Amino acid sequence: MLEITAAVTETPEGRFHITKVTLDKLREHEVLVKIAGVGICHTDITMKARVAFNPGVLGHEGAGIVEKVGTEVKTLKPGDKVVLSYYACHDCRNCNADHGAYCENGRIQNYSGSRADGSKTIFQDQRPIASSFFSQSSFATYAIAHENNAVKVETSLPLHTLGPLGCGILTGAGSVINALKVKPGDGIAIFGAGAVGLSAVMAAKDLGAKLIVVVDLVKERLSLAKQLGATHVIKGDEKNAVEEIQAVSNGGIDFSLECVGNPRLLAQAVECLRPTGTCGLLGLCADEQVQAPISMNTILRGRTLVGLIEGDSDPHQLIPYLIKLNEAGRFPFEKLQKVYPFYQINEAVADMESGRVIKPVLVHE
Repeated sequence: MLEITAAVTETPEGRFHITKVTLDKLREHEVLVKIAGVGICHTDITMKARVAFNPGVLGHEGAGIVEKVGTEVKTLKPGDKVVLSYYACHDCRNCNADHGAYCENGRIQNYSGSRADGSKTIFQDQRPIASSFFSQSSFATYAIAHENNAVKVETSLPLHTLGPLGCGILTGAGSVINALKVKPGDGIAIFGAGAVGLSAVMAAKDLGAKLIVVVDLVKERLSLAKQLGATHVIKGDEKNAVEEIQAVSNGGIDFSLECVGNPRLLAQAVECLRPTGTCGLLGLCADEQVQAPISMNTILRGRTLVGLIEGDSDPHQLIPYLIKLNEAGRFPFEKLQKVYPFYQINEAVADMESGRVIKPVLVHE
C-alpha cells in the first residue's frame, strides 16, 4: 500500500482538507498513475454535496504518468502518459454499440464511491473512504485507475493541461462532433459559457457551423466565446434569448445545448429550435427530482430532446483527436484554464463557483 496526499471531503458543506491517505494494492486490470494535473468540474462539487462521498476523495479529470500496472493490463505500461476519463466495461450491449458513456456496468465504478465489488481504493487512518470516483479519484498525488478509463496520449503539450479533456472538454466537444453531428452551414445555440459550453463552441467552429450563438450572464465569458468562434452572444438577463436566437436564425436554430443544469434554460433551449431541430441536455442538476417546464406542443412539432453524458463519446478516440486539433491551433482549450497549486483547491473551487474562472487545474509542485 502507498501513502499519498489527497484532498478529502469531510462534510457536504465543508472545505476540502489536504491530508495523508493510503492507496490500496492494485487489482489485475488497474494502473497506478502519478497525477501531474487535475481539472475541477462542477460534477465534483455536486457529488461532494452528497452524504455518500463524505468522507471521500473526488476528482475525475486527472492526467499523469503510469507508474505501475496490474498483472492483466494489456494496453499500458509504466512511463505512458495518460488522460483519465470515465469507466466503461467495453463488453455490454451499449458499449458494443459504441455508446460507452451509457455502459450498463458503469454507474457503480463511476459514481458509487467504490469498485464494482464494493471495495475502496483509498483508506484514511486505516478506514476505507469513498473513492474510485470515475474509477480514479484524482484529487490526489497518485490515483488508481482502471485500464479502460486511462487513455494513452503521445504529445509534447504540458501534461497537466490535458486532464480536463477527460470530462468537461470531452462532453462539450463530443456533443457537437459525435452526438449532434453538426455540419458546415448548421446553426447551434449554446446555453452556458463554462468549460463544456465553450468546448462546444470551439468544436462547432472547427466543423464549419455558420451560426454559433452563446447565452450566458457573465460578460467576460461571452467575450471569450466570441474569441473562440461564437458568431453571436446574448446576455441572458438583458435580452430574451429565445426571441434573439429565432431572429438571427430566421425562425429557429438547428441545434442547441443546455450546459448548466437549469430547468428554465432547458425549456428555452428547446423552444429556440426550428421544427425537427435537436436539443442536447448536458447540464447536471443537483436536484434529481426537478422538472423542466417544456411545452408538449413544442416537442410535438418534430423537435428532439436528448440527454447526453460525456458527449456520447469514446475517450480513447476523441481525446487524441482533440489533442491533434489543439496542436494544429484549431482547439485552444488552454484558454479555458487557470492553474493552481494543489493545496489551493478550496480557492480554486471558490473562483470557479463565482464565475471568475472557467476551468481550474490543480498541479503538484
